[in-house]
Amino acid sequence: MPDTPPVALDAMGGDHAPHELVAGAVRATRELGVRVVLVGQPRPIYEALAAHGATDEIPIVRAEQTVGMDEGALATLRRPRSSVAVACHLVRRGDAAAVVSAGSTAAVVATGRLRLRGQPGVLRPAIAVTLPTLPEPTVLLDAGATADVKPEMLVQFAQLGAAYAETALGMPHPRVGLLTIGSETEKGNKVTRRAHELLATTPGLDFAGNVEGHDLLTGKVNVIVTDGFTGNVALKTMEGSVRYTLTELREAIAASRPARLGAVLQRGALRRLARRLDPEQYGGAVLLGLNGTVVIAHGASKAPAIASACALAASLAARGVVARIGERLAASRPHHRLW
Repeated sequence: MPDTPPVALDAMGGDHAPHELVAGAVRATRELGVRVVLVGQPRPIYEALAAHGATDEIPIVRAEQTVGMDEGALATLRRPRSSVAVACHLVRRGDAAAVVSAGSTAAVVATGRLRLRGQPGVLRPAIAVTLPTLPEPTVLLDAGATADVKPEMLVQFAQLGAAYAETALGMPHPRVGLLTIGSETEKGNKVTRRAHELLATTPGLDFAGNVEGHDLLTGKVNVIVTDGFTGNVALKTMEGSVRYTLTELREAIAASRPARLGAVLQRGALRRLARRLDPEQYGGAVLLGLNGTVVIAHGASKAPAIASACALAASLAARGVVARIGERLAASRPHHRLW
């Protein structure tokens, strides 16, 4: 709709800023119908827009400061007028519907917490990623926002993930699993064992029990909960494994004529598999638990991934994922308080 606030894209964040970010914004605008505003240094952004003939299509909001990809949370304090900070301010002011950034994850998380604040009762935000499982996708969180957690935080992550699965993925009753080292109730460390007890008695949550590392891509549950340290390691391990497998598959196909012939006969299925495993199709991760929609794209994202991230952000904002999370948290607030 014309009066819908645009998505604020941090045009200075990422390994390929601003050119690939701008190209992604142009693609999102022209091909996906997403309204975007670019936030960052006007001159390089304008030049990149001019290369696409889009100077009149996408507005620019000035932000002279930037946060480097190698910088962490403290950079947000040193640069209060950074591009990601200004983008968050636009959302807080109601001038943008969501934030998209491919910048430093630590900086984006810290800036989001500082500028947008946590939703009432939220102890820590969590990064949710969508895994390409069948027949339905699986939400994994936390993927890196909060490395050290308390059991009560894992319960909240479960609520965040369940609300996200319901709102964004259309799952009416998502099943939640706790990632640990064994399926038995007593397996795990003190944090996961206590979290299991709390999750099992949380009203309104369909807790399926513990899941293990080999369950991540089986679709056994719809939401997998863990701390940010474990989740980030698990996610990057899966990404590396997928890249390795696809590389080996391509080499095996090219190794002989019969294999190449077989690949030709199966090219439709192979293309569908490659597309399903391509992270650029999923639009990035979502930072849940804040008073605003924040999508974190991979730092190496190119234009297609940025366009997907903008589309995801616009969709989440339109579906009211923040409000849905607030409703879920409000319903569970009397339970499992952190003393």
